[in-house]
Amino acid sequence: MTRQRAALAELLRSTRSHPTAAQLFEKMQEKFPSISLGTVYRNLAVLTEQGEARILRNGSGFDRFDGDMSEHSHAVCTRCGKIADVSAALPPESSADAQAGRESGFRILSHRLDFYGICPDCLRAEQSAQQPESCTRA
Repeated sequence: MTRQRAALAELLRSTRSHPTAAQLFEKMQEKFPSISLGTVYRNLAVLTEQGEARILRNGSGFDRFDGDMSEHSHAVCTRCGKIADVSAALPPESSADAQAGRESGFRILSHRLDFYGICPDCLRAEQSAQQPESCTRA
C-alpha cells in the first residue's frame, strides 16, 4: 500500500461525512500537495476493490465514499444529498439476506439499505423560510 493510499484510507475511516472524490482530493492536497484527482480516483477504486471502502451511489450524480465497513444503513437527504449513518436497532440483516436468497434463488453476498428524507439542516432552512415575516422581526 502506498503512503497516499494509506492516508486516503485513514481519511475515509476518520470521517462520517461520506465525502465525494473531489472533497477527499481537497483534504489529501493538504498532506500531498502534488497529488492529482486521478490518483485519488484510482486509489478509491483500489480501496473499494479491497473491501476497505464502499461507494455510495444515491442518484445525485456524485459518488460518495464510506470508510466504515461495519454493517449499517444510510439516510440520504433528497434536497442536499447529505448522507448520515443509521445504526439503530434494525432487524438483523442476515435474515433479510436469507429471505432475499430464498425468493430470488441467488446466493446473497451483501445488500445495502438506504432511507430517503430531508436532513435536519434542510428542515431548519425550510421552517425558517416559512415563518411569516412578522415573526422574524425583533
